[in-house]
Amino acid sequence: MKLATLRLAGRTAAVVVTDDSATEIAGYTDVGQLLNNADWFAIAKAANGAKHAIADIKDTDWAPVVPDPRKIVCVGLNYANHIREMGRELPEFPTLFAKYPEALIGPFDPIVLPKHAGEKVDWEGELAVIIGKHATHVTAADAEQYIAGYSIMNDVTMRDFQYRTMEWLQGKTFENSAPFGPYLVTSDSFKLGGMLKTEVDGNVMQQTLTNDLVFTPAALIEYITAIFPLNPGDVIITGTPGGVGHARKPEVYLQPGQVMTTTIEGIGSISSPIVAG
Repeated sequence: MKLATLRLAGRTAAVVVTDDSATEIAGYTDVGQLLNNADWFAIAKAANGAKHAIADIKDTDWAPVVPDPRKIVCVGLNYANHIREMGRELPEFPTLFAKYPEALIGPFDPIVLPKHAGEKVDWEGELAVIIGKHATHVTAADAEQYIAGYSIMNDVTMRDFQYRTMEWLQGKTFENSAPFGPYLVTSDSFKLGGMLKTEVDGNVMQQTLTNDLVFTPAALIEYITAIFPLNPGDVIITGTPGGVGHARKPEVYLQPGQVMTTTIEGIGSISSPIVAG
């Protein structure tokens, strides 16, 4: 099952998406609100609200699938090939940092390069894990039951700000920088191992199977919930594979007029035009 959040006239709505239509889930303005109901899966399955033909939905009608998560937990250096391209050893523990909800944009919204930080803007296509119920001190063996589903986010990074200090946060959470969606694919309909691919103007920059992760979603949930709880609608983005612009010789960054697309097999694609600030 695929869930999404649509922007409609003066409102938003959580919807169930099929090949030809999006059906509103009555009473729920977005997927995050839906996930806060313990019976969210059954409610979505039974959705019979207004239907919208996929052919009539514009790219700008798709909102971030969870527009306002309480937490976005990011994982750095979690694909073996990316760790090697950055000249590092495989880690013993996950590298965690945060992103704030103000960074999120819809899956097809433009990315506006900030005037003060637009020279070294890089792509990082990532698999997103969306939490479906309150989780604290969860074991990896039990972690799957806490996952509502999976989506796509691009952790667009302002490299000049990221490397001003040893802490990465400042380059990772610029306002309106992170496309997220288009769907939450429920965990019963998605398996690790499909291809993750990021393209810029049709040129493949990243292409790696999602089972190249050093720390799986289950392992991440175990590690994170030993530190703090996760709640319905919270998001973990699981790291990016090799092929980022910063690691290339010479370095390559996003430019106005380009289009950045990230695709994960079994979920779909997000695509953002790059616009000058």
